[in-house]
Amino acid sequence: MGTAIIVIILSIVIIIGVKNSITHMKGEGGCCGGGGSIIEEKKVLENTVIGRKIVHIEGMHCENCKNSIERQINRIDGASCKVNLKKKTAVIEYDREIDNDKIRRTIQMLDFNVTDIQNEKIR
Repeated sequence: MGTAIIVIILSIVIIIGVKNSITHMKGEGGCCGGGGSIIEEKKVLENTVIGRKIVHIEGMHCENCKNSIERQINRIDGASCKVNLKKKTAVIEYDREIDNDKIRRTIQMLDFNVTDIQNEKIR
């Protein structure tokens, strides 16, 4: 009887764990200290956009990861960021020159890995 109870409890724990893991890997969980319930306002640049950077990022799992990157990049003067969690990219528009190393350091400070930065000039 005792063994059956232990097996049932372990089965429940495993089912809950697998369910939460699937949710987490799909980017729908609230890992990294919170959920994605706070919606960030899109930052509007003061001047004309002169370029765009596509930043490829590894290590993002949820809306909180997305929001933390957008929040930090938007603190850089002249930069506006929009993260696509499923594509693992951040599109950063800028109205003045911004060094790639500054963007890389800002994102890596949050414990994410920048794998590539592509620059696009807008005429």
